[in-house]
Amino acid sequence: MRIVLLTITTTVEPASDLGYLLHKHPGRVQSFSLPVGTAHVFYPEVSAERTTAALLLEVDPVGLVRGRGGQASEGFALGQYVNDRPYAASSMLAVAIKDVYRSALTGRCQARPELADSAISLELRIPALPCRDGARLVRQVFEPLGWQVRADAVPLDPAIEGWGASRYLDVTLSGRLRLADALNHLYVLLPVLDDTKHYWVSTAEIDKLIAAGGAWLAGHPERDLITARYLAHQRELTRDALARLADVDDTDPEDLDCALEPATVQGDAGLSAPLSQQRRDAVLAAVRAAGARRVGDLGCGEGALIADLVAEPAMERVVGADVSIRALRAAARRIGLDRLPDARRERIELFQSSLTYRDERIAGLDAAVLMEVIEHIDPARLPAVERVVFGYAVPGTVIVTTPNAEHNVRYPALGPGQLRHRDHRFEWTRAEFGEWAESVASRNGYRVRLAPIGTDDPEVGPPTQMAIFERAAA
Repeated sequence: MRIVLLTITTTVEPASDLGYLLHKHPGRVQSFSLPVGTAHVFYPEVSAERTTAALLLEVDPVGLVRGRGGQASEGFALGQYVNDRPYAASSMLAVAIKDVYRSALTGRCQARPELADSAISLELRIPALPCRDGARLVRQVFEPLGWQVRADAVPLDPAIEGWGASRYLDVTLSGRLRLADALNHLYVLLPVLDDTKHYWVSTAEIDKLIAAGGAWLAGHPERDLITARYLAHQRELTRDALARLADVDDTDPEDLDCALEPATVQGDAGLSAPLSQQRRDAVLAAVRAAGARRVGDLGCGEGALIADLVAEPAMERVVGADVSIRALRAAARRIGLDRLPDARRERIELFQSSLTYRDERIAGLDAAVLMEVIEHIDPARLPAVERVVFGYAVPGTVIVTTPNAEHNVRYPALGPGQLRHRDHRFEWTRAEFGEWAESVASRNGYRVRLAPIGTDDPEVGPPTQMAIFERAAA
C-alpha cells in the first residue's frame, strides 16, 4: 500500500466548524472503502483558531490490476504494477474527494447552512501533484479561480543533488472561497494537471464536468485546455462539452424573472393576484388534472414552482433543472433543501442542465413544465428543445407557458415592439404560439389544447398563454 494525501485548513472562527462542512467528525478517524483503495479522514489539528482535515488515500496498484481481471496493457505490462498512482494526486484522489466529501461538494450543510454559502479562508495542500507542464500550468488553472498558488518542485532524490527536479510539485493553494467550490476545483483540475485518467472516459464524464465545473469553467481562460484534458483528449466528447458549456448561464437569478417591474404589473387589468402567482396556480392545476406524481420544472429559475410542487402531497419526485448554477442555489435556499427531513429531501433533485442537450435525468417524468422558458431561447434552437423534451424525455404531459405579445399594448411602460424582459429572444402572438404548439404535437404524437392565464382581454387576449400537451395513447 502507498499513500496519497490532501489537507484542508481553515482559520475562520470557530475553525472546528470545518467538521460540519465536511460532514466528518473531528474527533474520529473515519475510513471508506473505494474502488481504488481505502480512504481515511482525520484531523491533525483542531482548535477554534485553526483546524486541518486530512484525506489520506491508500492505493493498492496490484489490487487495481487484479480488479480488471488480471489484464495488463499490451504496451507495458510491468507499467500496470510499477507507476506513480499510489504516490501522486491524480484522478484517483479526485474520485476519493467525490465519494468521501460528496455532501460537501454539493454545498449542503444542514447544521451550518450560512457557513456553507460563505467564502472562508482556506489552505489546501497536495504534497505530490504530477504536472508535466510544471508550476506555470498550476498557476494558469487555479489563479483565475481566486487562489494564491505556491508550487515547489519535488526533487527526484533529495540525497542526490545532481538529479534535479521531478515532474511532481508540492502545491499549496490559499484563498477565500466556498468550501464546495474549492472541492469542485480539485475534483476537475487534479486529473487535468496529471493529464491522464485511471478509468474509461465516456459521455458520462461530460455530465460530471458540467456538474462540477458549470459554475466557473465556462468563463475560465483555460476552458478549452481543461475540457480537453478532463475528457482524455477525445475530440467528439470535448466538442460536445464545450458546446454545453457555452449554454451555461450564470446570470443573477433575479434577472431571470420574466415579469415586468412591480409598478407596471400593478396596473395590469386589476389582477387580484400577481401574474406570476396566477401562472403557477394554472400550471399546478394542469399537473393535478394530469394525475402526475413525477414532475420536472425545466428552467426552474429560483424555484418558486418547485416550492409549490414540493408542497403537493401526491408528489413522489420533483425535478428542478436550469442552466444557471446560481439560480439552482437560490432554488435550494427557497425550499430549505438542507433543512428538509431526509425522506422529503430524497424526493427532490436539483441539477444544472440545458434543454438543448439530452439528459437522462429528465426521462421518466409524468409531467414536464416549461414555464416562461421558451422565450429565453433563440428560435433557431427551439427544434433542439423539442427533440430533447418531446422526442427523448417523452413525459406523459408537457405544460408550456409564454407571454402573449398581443397583450403588451396593455402595459403602459412598454413601447411599440418592446419585449417584456431584456433576455427575451421573442414573444409570440396567440396565432404564432398556437401554430408552434400544433406542429410540435403532430410531430411527436401529442394532443394539445391552449388555455389563457390572467385576465382574458376580449381584444388582445390574456397576458400569458399556456399549452398543455398530452401524450396520445399508443
